[in-house]
Amino acid sequence: MSEKVEDIKDAQIDDYSHNPSIKGEELGGPEPTPEEWKDLPEVGDTIPLSAFLVILIEFCERFTFYGLTGPFQNYLQYPNPPSYPAEQPGALNKGHQVATALTTFFQFWCYVTPIIGAIVADQYLGKYRTILLFTSIYFIGVLILTLTSIPVAIENGAAYPGFIVSLVIIGFGTGGIKANVSPLVAEQYRSQKAYVKTLKNGRRVIVTPQATYQKIFNMFYWGINVGSLSSIATTELEKNVGFWPAYLLPTLMFVPCIAVVLLGRKHYVQNPPRGSVFVEAGKLISLRFKIPGGFAACKPSALALTHPEIAANVTWDDVFVDELKRALKACVIFCWYPIYWLCYVQITNNLISQASTMWTGSVPNDIMQNIDPLVLIIMIPFMDRFGYPFLRRCGIHMRPIMRITLGFFFAAASMGYTAGIQSMIYKAPFSGGDILGVKRDISAAYQIPSYVLIAFSEIFGSITGLEYAYKKAPQSMKSIVMALFLFTNCIASALAFALVSVAVDPKLTWMYTGIGGACAIVTVLFYVVHHKEDETDVEEDAIGRDNAQVSAGQLKRANATIDYEVEKAAS
Repeated sequence: MSEKVEDIKDAQIDDYSHNPSIKGEELGGPEPTPEEWKDLPEVGDTIPLSAFLVILIEFCERFTFYGLTGPFQNYLQYPNPPSYPAEQPGALNKGHQVATALTTFFQFWCYVTPIIGAIVADQYLGKYRTILLFTSIYFIGVLILTLTSIPVAIENGAAYPGFIVSLVIIGFGTGGIKANVSPLVAEQYRSQKAYVKTLKNGRRVIVTPQATYQKIFNMFYWGINVGSLSSIATTELEKNVGFWPAYLLPTLMFVPCIAVVLLGRKHYVQNPPRGSVFVEAGKLISLRFKIPGGFAACKPSALALTHPEIAANVTWDDVFVDELKRALKACVIFCWYPIYWLCYVQITNNLISQASTMWTGSVPNDIMQNIDPLVLIIMIPFMDRFGYPFLRRCGIHMRPIMRITLGFFFAAASMGYTAGIQSMIYKAPFSGGDILGVKRDISAAYQIPSYVLIAFSEIFGSITGLEYAYKKAPQSMKSIVMALFLFTNCIASALAFALVSVAVDPKLTWMYTGIGGACAIVTVLFYVVHHKEDETDVEEDAIGRDNAQVSAGQLKRANATIDYEVEKAAS
């Protein structure tokens, strides 16, 4: 065993001495010249196979998550029907406000827990082991929800407490996965340098990390939305058979998720946990306010000249200072997202309830939410293969700030349109002329543009947010910065919770108008404040480990990775 461990250690040391992220060596071709940057198109690199395995994990998890949550609003809001198929499926009969409050709480909880998962990953277990741990917790919650939704459990009052317990456990499990799976998929791509490549047709292009990460996160988000189509099946099962088979289907689908996590463990690129990263970042931020000169003065190279007594005790290197500064700038960008997510969250509860008051024919009211992922499944590959490449050929590179601005704009437009539809609903007569009827004489097809506009907002706003969170975070803080981005969703859920009191007739028109108006204001302010940052995006992304300086901090990280791999081999 000792010989095997030594062989692995030697191989790891050799890998670090040739790692392009540390040495800055060319990968695939020469670095582009300034003239080539002007003349050649920018393209993404080939996505590694291991990245597709991580996308498969996310597909299975999202299949389970959306398959479960798709029927939540009806499960909570409406009473248990006497038989199935049912005109209006339900189980717990808690009403619109309670249903909206609980689904909003669930959204809130799902975006608090990524912080816990990020801390566990970045400081203790690493991303892979953290995903494995939280997957097990997730599965326990899924089983509780399924078992307490069977008819005998509903009849004996076990369904509601079972539902509450399962919400807490599932939210905890999904949060731990969320914080780590998107950084893990991006880590499968290792090149950090742009290079010139000649295609088979003789055409020369520049392969860049920026375009590649955009491509990876497009594929990742595409996998999410393919998985989310499970709610089509579960809402049909809910209407025609009952809630227990609607929950059983995603429960069974979670088994392949666990299998992919376990069987693919040898194929993933895994970065070890840093350990003291939060302490280190805290000390650096504290020092930044104690000495003049900002972050630049806190670099070990600068401290060695100005404060040698401090320089002797710091544990970070010059590059970590630049990385942390870049990450803090990213967190400022995230501060604008809660209003955007407040628009998005409406499609998971209030728009479902809105559809229940409209004519839906023979389809369940909560099936309408699947228009959003269907549009995304079509448009994400289109933008990746045609839209963005065409814009790049025209000299329009659509850097992150511009894309996020467009995302905010489409979200505001969606809420403005939804407000108009709600006004039409109030003016429409009740179906059959019965003033006591539930349905209005207006087709739920009017909702389609609301979902289409939200889908376009995700292409530009949500996907870019994931990409931005990964690219701007230091290597040792990928999970925590991703968790902070996801936490903006949590703030939006808190805002939505505050709006529950106005999520009732006849106030809904004004609620949608207010949300849409707030997002429109945010759109303008965001672009005015941040648009110049697109000019430095590529330069900031190039911050990394240069081959000329391998600092003490880098060697510590290299040794940490070596020890981590040796420990895995020994076990």
